[in-house]
Amino acid sequence: MLTIRFDELGLRPGDRVLDVGSGFGRHVYECARRGAHVVALDYAADEVAGTLNTLGAMVEAGEITADKLIGVLRADARRLPFPDGSFDVVITSEVLEHIQDDVAAIAEMVRVLKPGGRFAATVPSWFPEAVNWRLSDEYHAPKSEGGHVRIYATTELRAKLKSAGLDVDGYHRAHALHSPYWWLKCAVGPRNEDHPAVVKYRRFLEWDIIEQPASTRIAERVLSPVLGKSSVHYATKPGGAPR
Repeated sequence: MLTIRFDELGLRPGDRVLDVGSGFGRHVYECARRGAHVVALDYAADEVAGTLNTLGAMVEAGEITADKLIGVLRADARRLPFPDGSFDVVITSEVLEHIQDDVAAIAEMVRVLKPGGRFAATVPSWFPEAVNWRLSDEYHAPKSEGGHVRIYATTELRAKLKSAGLDVDGYHRAHALHSPYWWLKCAVGPRNEDHPAVVKYRRFLEWDIIEQPASTRIAERVLSPVLGKSSVHYATKPGGAPR
């Protein structure tokens, strides 16, 4: 399930891409498939191991070539272990809402991005996220260890990206059908994975991801501007040759 639109991002074969907070690697895999050279970075050791294993399996299966994988490593987004201007593209998906000092993390991502490079950040959208917080204290920090520490308004994240030196030039919302799933989870308890309603809705989402029927694609397109769970922002670092 991809949140970032890679055509809007302007990803090109041969680009060096850093995914900050890559999780289990869903966006990294797509970057590699499109011919980019990727670095996956996360703070969670299990997710780093999972991404490395999957990328290795993709190489063995011939889905990508070994040269597309620069590295998979564990590191802190606020102290990235790369020189200035190391990457053509930097992406971070559903990460900034977990970081207390998000301004420092954004500054680091902009630092390692080349002039003229492209940037994409996704965070939970304000309205669906506010409903989650209202329904359950266990969904977010401080009760949820490692949980969300803030609810972003669109204007807040845009302002922080601009303050870091980026030109914000694109925006959309995604995953409208996932918002009710999280409302349901928060209503019954975020850790209650076995509740019958949660199980049924999760199976529906899994079916939708695999089958991608026209009906749900249309529903996503119509509902995402209002109910989309993720808010996606695109930006360019000034300077350098235009992409």
